[in-house]
Amino acid sequence: MIDVPLQRVCIVMMSAVGDAVHVLPVINALKRRSPGTHVTWVLQPGPASLVRGHRSVDEIIVFDRSRGWRAFTDVRRELAARRFDLVLALQVYFKAGIVTSFTRASVKLGFDLARARDANWLFTTHRIPPHEPQHVQDQYFEFLTEIGVPYEPIEWDLGPSPEERPAQQEFASRFDRPIASIVVATSKPEKDWLPERWAEVADALWNDFGLHPVLVGGRSPRELAAERAILERTEHAPYSALGSGLRKLVGIFDASSLVLSPDTGPLHMAVALDRPVVSLMGYTNPKRTGPYRRFHDLLIDAYGEPGENYPISMENRLGRMPRISVRDVLERVERWRAAYQSAEIGPKS
Repeated sequence: MIDVPLQRVCIVMMSAVGDAVHVLPVINALKRRSPGTHVTWVLQPGPASLVRGHRSVDEIIVFDRSRGWRAFTDVRRELAARRFDLVLALQVYFKAGIVTSFTRASVKLGFDLARARDANWLFTTHRIPPHEPQHVQDQYFEFLTEIGVPYEPIEWDLGPSPEERPAQQEFASRFDRPIASIVVATSKPEKDWLPERWAEVADALWNDFGLHPVLVGGRSPRELAAERAILERTEHAPYSALGSGLRKLVGIFDASSLVLSPDTGPLHMAVALDRPVVSLMGYTNPKRTGPYRRFHDLLIDAYGEPGENYPISMENRLGRMPRISVRDVLERVERWRAAYQSAEIGPKS
């Protein structure tokens, strides 16, 4: 175990929304152990918009990859003016290693050699002990264990904030049925489900379950194409909230009775908000990136073969998402109705 001061801590985890959600319990634990800790987080603009203003995030240094090599010079200039006690190098891609090298700290804690891909170990001074593969969330907790910080109780505290409640309530007031949010697409087409099947599910949610489907996501060409395909095929057109932004999406999920999502950042947002989520997984390993500790009874696992006890790994499997049928999804919605629908519906206080 490393004995290190926690006055100033830098987090290097720049990429995906899901990873940003997984970092929140880490920094909340740091603050719980040492309330005076100042947390600086190097982060890309998208996930930065999700966590900016969070109670445990004191400072965000934006890594804007759209600026190409200038993104590195921008971050280097910002980091040169700061000194840290500890850097948590939670991301193992080479670009993250370069950013870690810009930080000034006596302890730069990274993954062990087996897990430090892209020669990331070259940029750290200390490493967590080797460990069997785990869920991504548990891997991040290994860093806390190495510095003697308890990670339980696990807290995300994602929101909505009091300032966001009026907008959330205005959104929810548009519907006279409970909301079922559908995440229409992901960052990788291999993880997406077929839009025509989402359309069948959306009609069933309306007709058979008394839910109002709401389409959520960004406004990328693929997401807009999925939206068009769904709206063209549904008898009762879902409400589209595409392009609402991540903070508004927090409010939408918090006001939802059910979320349906492939493996993408919003899935983990739903888990953090303790909203039941039907997870559609086939391309990525659900034992590593599935819903953390919750709603496994609603998980659809097309990654493994029937009865396969596959290991936790980073292996991706192509062509698995089309194996998920409309019936598979509706069976999980039936489970939700039996196990969760009687719980309180609507925004949490």
